[in-house]
Amino acid sequence: MGPQNRKLVAQIVSWRMLVAFVMGFACGVPLLLTGSVLQAWMSEEGVDLSVIGLFALVGLPYTLKFLWAPIVDRFTLPFLGRRRGWLLTAQLALMVALVWLGYSDPANNPWLLALIAFLVTFFSASQDIVVDAYRREDLADEELGLGSALYVNGYRVGMLLAGGGGLILADLIAFREVYLLMALSLSVGVIATLLAREPQVAPGSPKTLHEAVLLPFVDYFSRPEAWLILLFILFYKVGDTMAAAMTTPFYLEMGYSKSEIGAVVKLFGFWATIFGGLLGGVVILRLGINRSLWVFGVLQALSTACFAVLVLVGHELVWLAAVIAFENLSGGMGTAAYVAFMASLTNKKFTATQYALLSSLMGLPRVVAAAPTGFMVELMGWGSFFIGCALVAIPGLLLLQRFAPWRSLQPARAMA
Repeated sequence: MGPQNRKLVAQIVSWRMLVAFVMGFACGVPLLLTGSVLQAWMSEEGVDLSVIGLFALVGLPYTLKFLWAPIVDRFTLPFLGRRRGWLLTAQLALMVALVWLGYSDPANNPWLLALIAFLVTFFSASQDIVVDAYRREDLADEELGLGSALYVNGYRVGMLLAGGGGLILADLIAFREVYLLMALSLSVGVIATLLAREPQVAPGSPKTLHEAVLLPFVDYFSRPEAWLILLFILFYKVGDTMAAAMTTPFYLEMGYSKSEIGAVVKLFGFWATIFGGLLGGVVILRLGINRSLWVFGVLQALSTACFAVLVLVGHELVWLAAVIAFENLSGGMGTAAYVAFMASLTNKKFTATQYALLSSLMGLPRVVAAAPTGFMVELMGWGSFFIGCALVAIPGLLLLQRFAPWRSLQPARAMA
């Protein structure tokens, strides 16, 4: 094994990468505990559907987390340092909130349940803020791709445990015990926080709350391509986001059974995405973030277009498995590069605030771009719809030429 390969292996199996994975897991567990799992519990308890629908609002902290992120950049708690102190506080508060949620009464006091669920999402979003900042400051620039891939994979494993595992457990034990077990599973994140190293504080970090609120914006928008980068963040994954919004109705219309969808799309697709994320992280180590964004962006568009092939071949499980494998592999790789790119944009003086802003923007296409997809299918038909979603990727790739050309290994940015 040559020196370059030994270095690659050392980066992959390092303690820092394990911490990235475990912290991703800790961030992924709470998400569905205030979503599908809580909805199932409320439905079982006979809560009115209109009330269950309103519970979607408890997820607002995930979208608005940039509002209190400057506090994390400005203040350092008197234990464990600037990042780990806040992280431990958010994790312990989150575990307490999940236990409290498990001991609540959905049938007789749904509004108290809503308040507790809101606290869960607030502490979960706060954990996300600190973990994103920690990962950016702990990893070297060339490690951001693999570290981001492992974080995203850990996040997906956490969601699988809480979503799939939580619902399976709820058939065997009471929902209260489910929430207690999920709170206990977060202890691995606490252990990682206690054992992890504290990143160095970047010179010039904000000294006042006023600086922590304003300077991240001033720093970001002082860059020549600031607005184009924001457009890129909106466009890069919008095509596959639009396609994903309509895939389940598509599978059913093509004649696939719910069991086939569960086995091929959900289970097989999950592991394909996990492998794609890992592969993407390794490729980023080799190619750099810039070239990976180009390669993975093209693969994402091609994989989306491949759904049009399923329209032609009809109900064929082999073709479905092939398309799902390609789409989830390329999607996993694209997400790894996408998350690494956003991390690379942040200035280490204001990591928490800038990353919270960018990640909030990243979530907009899931709501805005997905909304009209049903009308598009009715107007265009399935084949033209998927081809159109693939073509939507072109503007994002064209924007790359301005600030992340193929020739340079890292995106142009202003960093500390």
